[in-house]
Amino acid sequence: MTQTTTNNSVRVLDDHWIPLRDGRRLAARLWLPADADQHPAPAILEYLPYRRRDGTAARDDTTYPVFCRAGYAGVRVDIAGNGDSDGHMSDEYSEDELSMGEEVIAWIAAQAWCSGAVGMIGISWGGFNALQIAMRRPKALKAIVTVCSTVDRYADDIHYMGGCLLLDNFTWSAQMTAYSTRPPDPAVRGDWREVWMDRMERLPFLAAEWLRHPRRGAFWKHGSVREDWAAIDCPVLAMGGWADAYSNAPAELAEHLKAPAKALVGPWEHKYPHLARIGPAADFLGEVLRWFDRWLKGERNGADSLPAYRAYIQDHGTPKTAYGPRPGRWIAENSWPSPNIAVRTFHLSKQGLSQEPGAGAADVASPQHTGMTAGNFCPGMRVENELADDQRQDDALSLCFDTPPLPQPLEILGAAEVELAFSVDKPLALLALRLNDVAPEGASTRVTYRPINLTHRDSHETPAMLEPGQQYQVKVRLNHAGHCFAKGHKIRLAISSGYWPIVWPSPEAARVTLHLESCRLLLPCRDAPRDSAHATPAPPRAVTDQAGETVRERDNKTWRGMGGDGTHVLRTFDDFGARRDPHHGLEAGSSVEQIFSIHPGDPLSARAEARWCFTLGRGPWRTRIESENEMTSTARNFNLTRRVRAYENDALVFEREWRQEVPRDCM
Repeated sequence: MTQTTTNNSVRVLDDHWIPLRDGRRLAARLWLPADADQHPAPAILEYLPYRRRDGTAARDDTTYPVFCRAGYAGVRVDIAGNGDSDGHMSDEYSEDELSMGEEVIAWIAAQAWCSGAVGMIGISWGGFNALQIAMRRPKALKAIVTVCSTVDRYADDIHYMGGCLLLDNFTWSAQMTAYSTRPPDPAVRGDWREVWMDRMERLPFLAAEWLRHPRRGAFWKHGSVREDWAAIDCPVLAMGGWADAYSNAPAELAEHLKAPAKALVGPWEHKYPHLARIGPAADFLGEVLRWFDRWLKGERNGADSLPAYRAYIQDHGTPKTAYGPRPGRWIAENSWPSPNIAVRTFHLSKQGLSQEPGAGAADVASPQHTGMTAGNFCPGMRVENELADDQRQDDALSLCFDTPPLPQPLEILGAAEVELAFSVDKPLALLALRLNDVAPEGASTRVTYRPINLTHRDSHETPAMLEPGQQYQVKVRLNHAGHCFAKGHKIRLAISSGYWPIVWPSPEAARVTLHLESCRLLLPCRDAPRDSAHATPAPPRAVTDQAGETVRERDNKTWRGMGGDGTHVLRTFDDFGARRDPHHGLEAGSSVEQIFSIHPGDPLSARAEARWCFTLGRGPWRTRIESENEMTSTARNFNLTRRVRAYENDALVFEREWRQEVPRDCM
């Protein structure tokens, strides 16, 4: 166990072991106040598979020393089968993972340096399991902070949305393959090589496992907070960002939880708010400390009196893929749902979005490459250039309904809904709905969106094939948004029958006919004369940069092109660089190339590829892990291939290929 001291106020235990009842051990890094042995402190836990010594080390150095100096013990734990921890990982949020999380909390609470009160924080995976462990009500867990998470693992995660298969089901599995094939650190585990080989042999094929569950059943209900809102009885602070894939959970937690719950949503991508590259950033550390001071220390600091929902209302700006500040302003709603929100109805008609019901019919039959300006599904995962671009290219391939130029600004906050009456010419079809802000000069900014698999029109549990020619009804709830449409701008609803490469296409090119007399857009319009003085979070505080030595700079490229046969290709390359940790000298680097291709007239031409490379080393010891992943489909099946090659000092020490074929089942 390595121990260092920082500024005589923080003790850092770099390699600490947490014993479990079954004999396994989990690897942890601890930050303890220097006087914690005499004055036990509440503890803040983050529980992740992303490796504390190299994966999240730089980020952890921006948070835990700050928490520690504020009187908290920090505990960062590697989930079983990851980093230096014992065991194996079988899936996200498994029963094994969550039950071990409960053991970890009990162990922390029993330590001499802990007051007995524990809080959890986490973004993405850590935000998910904080909610899920809170549902299990461990005695010592007094409050949580969840960031960029979900309350619905089926309909609002990276796997399925609106019953449609997301390509991130594939790309995230490829990323987890790359993450999970890295070796333990030989400086921590003498048996590192044996553990490494064993992990790679037993590596779960996550994309295939997730594809085998295309309906909302027990597999996805496990860990979904929406299945039992009352299960959580500890206070919850939920944060998120409009650019993130997970924009819905904060408002839904504020609305449905019986326990104290507050929501904060900024313009951010998939990052902690103090590290966000979309501005304005916010004082995440201060928000966390105020929350935990109230619920772990018992301070009467007003955290429980915060507005129920603080949100950043974005303005149009200039649509661009690059990061940077977003124009807008902070608002606050003292209760959520808010009395300041009223639904305004627009009808879909041949004239656009109208005040009166439309008549007749309109067809949607988009080319398969519609969606190429969508950006990355979950911005914050690439190096740069991953936000949605100007939507005019995709709008031209879609059926669009516009309002006239607005006579005055119109502000929305919440989830817009679209009601459609439709018929189809194929038994399987999908629609992608985008709400856009169109400036007078024509620039089109995506405000929010949502796809819908029309076989899931009535239920995600029991989808049903479509009868060509029969008329159906469906209501689609778009993702939450906070946006102000300026005077003179137009509101656009763009509808397409595909959304590549966000959504995997239906097996046949379908024509969807909208019966306009029963088609409506419902907007959650906000009208409040003044905003709370407590709306704007503080700017981020300065943190010590302990990023270590840069071994290789970061790089990022995006190519769009067309093959000789008319196939559209999107290729991205992200080199995340390499760095040497300042504490223990471990050098870690990674890069990924992703290729998405499809022919405009052939949905079965869809192809996705992801190629990862991870390097890890120290001194003469060097490892490299290369993984290649491919996905295609036929009319009946999805086809997956995965290859892993591992090298030690340039010698091949492991090589394996996996192939899986999974039935489509209404996809």
